[in-house]
Amino acid sequence: MGFLRLDRIGPFHPPSILKFREMSSETRELTVRQFFARGGVLAKCHPSYEFRSGQLEMAEAVEAALADKRHLIVEAGTGTGKTLAYLVPSLVSGKRIVISTATKNLQEQLVYKDIPFLQQYLGRQVRVCYMKGRNNYACRQKIYDAEKEPVLEGLQEVADFEIIRDWEKTTATGDRAEIKTLPETTGVWGKVDARRDLCTGQKCLQFERCFLTLMHQRAFESDIIIVNHHLLFADLAVKDREYGGIIPEYAAAILDEAHEIEDVAGQYFGVSVSNYQFQDLQRDIAAVARRKNFGSQELDRVLVRVGDAAMRFFALFSSAEGRAGFREQQAFLDQYEEQYSDVLHGLELIGAHLQLIKDAPEEVLPLLRRLVDVAHALEFWMAGNDRRFVYWIERRGRGCFLQATPIEVSSILAEKLFGKVDTVVLTSATLAVSGNFEYARRRLGLDGARTLLVPGHFDFASQSLLYVPQHLPDPRSPEFGIMAAGEIVRVLKLSRGRAFVLFTSHQQMRTVYDRVSFEIEYPTLLQGTGPRTALLEEFRQTPHCVLFATSSFWQGVDVPGEQLSCVIIDKLPFAVPNDPVVEARIRAIREEGGNPFYEYQIPQAALALKQGFGRLIRSRSDRGVLVLLDNRISKQRYGQVFFDSLPAYGFTTSAEDVEKFFDV
Repeated sequence: MGFLRLDRIGPFHPPSILKFREMSSETRELTVRQFFARGGVLAKCHPSYEFRSGQLEMAEAVEAALADKRHLIVEAGTGTGKTLAYLVPSLVSGKRIVISTATKNLQEQLVYKDIPFLQQYLGRQVRVCYMKGRNNYACRQKIYDAEKEPVLEGLQEVADFEIIRDWEKTTATGDRAEIKTLPETTGVWGKVDARRDLCTGQKCLQFERCFLTLMHQRAFESDIIIVNHHLLFADLAVKDREYGGIIPEYAAAILDEAHEIEDVAGQYFGVSVSNYQFQDLQRDIAAVARRKNFGSQELDRVLVRVGDAAMRFFALFSSAEGRAGFREQQAFLDQYEEQYSDVLHGLELIGAHLQLIKDAPEEVLPLLRRLVDVAHALEFWMAGNDRRFVYWIERRGRGCFLQATPIEVSSILAEKLFGKVDTVVLTSATLAVSGNFEYARRRLGLDGARTLLVPGHFDFASQSLLYVPQHLPDPRSPEFGIMAAGEIVRVLKLSRGRAFVLFTSHQQMRTVYDRVSFEIEYPTLLQGTGPRTALLEEFRQTPHCVLFATSSFWQGVDVPGEQLSCVIIDKLPFAVPNDPVVEARIRAIREEGGNPFYEYQIPQAALALKQGFGRLIRSRSDRGVLVLLDNRISKQRYGQVFFDSLPAYGFTTSAEDVEKFFDV
């Protein structure tokens, strides 16, 4: 691919960059202590405000970190009010700050509830921008092209397109979330969204009116920029590339729900190439060739040839569903070098055709860029010689994904994030293990950061009871599933439903669900039978309901009140040791002379367990029972790490105590 040469695609520059508006002296002098203290601004203005010493302590720590240009790690237990604790010092700092979260719910809470609420008391209007990934926004040019070209399939797509076309004429943001009448499953949106794949940037006729241009301009004019972790790390990963970053420069970043960032960073600083990328590239080149009249029979033949070569190539890898490590690149090439060469040669031929187009339209440049990206990713993966990465394959349905993930992201984060941003605040309800942050510091590359541990605001000892039955066998034994199902039935009868039953594997979830659902009188829901949001809403609305689910329901779920009065977890949530990424990280720690079980597997599981149990107590009036069916926590020496990492729940090994708790 060396002969492909792309014109420089410069970083985004908005039509105008506005400087920050100066804050009033009154706002600039306001300290977080004056705001949160007993009798402070918030207490005077909000009659139901409750003073929380932990909230004030965290707010002052964030204030100091911003002023001193230091990094900070904060675990703030449930009920602390951590969102306001980092928002207030951010809003009065006078700095542009990016706030990144893992969930859409928290982003919208910040934008539409918390920040407007605080503006009432800060005496100033804070300029806020909510940035989403490109696929959330419509592309005006694609919409105009779709009116003239045959890209729609069937009457339903025509009807959906009419909704989008009419909305485009009135929307100020181009955000799909505004269109309440557009079906979630429509295929039209993917044909008109603003993904980079076909974007010509500043050379587009609609650039000045582009929704992305307008979003970037709002971001440049904003004090606070709200993003999600995926967008933040996507931006960090491309900042040094020719086509520039996504988020404007910022002085500080606050990462809420920061327990997720190791996995997200690994995704965006890794490499991925799939058969779907080849199919999409083939389809897009053919579509642009038709639309811009540079197609030819020869180009069509080359596209078909590359499609066939890619199909044969990806079929050579295991067809087993799931993830598996791959370290046999050289042996693979020895056997299948011809098939691999066919794919690369085909990409070169396509590139040559595109480069020889006379007076090539602007849409050709992003297509060439994609060709280069796909070829480089495939060459990197097939070389398989960078020891900093773990190479693996994932099969999902008809998709074959060749992945390379950094074994450790600490050095990458130290360089790309912590070394370039003055202040980074990491916060979550689950960052400390056994009361310290050694694990988070080591995994994330934050050795010099300040730390703060703020206990939860609730009385966990009286509001909750942790029950660990002692009669169940080891979870790895064949009898565990049957006996665990019996214990779940027993507990659900005591709790009268109103429970999450959470599992560490889909297979175990389905097996236990089949046993339990027929033995209880309460309505049941099973993950996978509907969209996550729909299942949660049905759970909230259905009295005595029981939801059976896996890891996606362990965090970011909030069901306060009696409707959720019990959380049952089947096993200590150790990561699957033969997962290729986990296996590589275990091996790397062992090769360095460490103990991966105590340094990596136990801390990771302790944080995951804390996340799962965190679903239960969400307010001072909540009461409930936490059930862990895995009694290794009380029988193995390492179990103490889990106990030391959890809040001070009431504890019992007796089902009679559970019955008494629910009878109160």
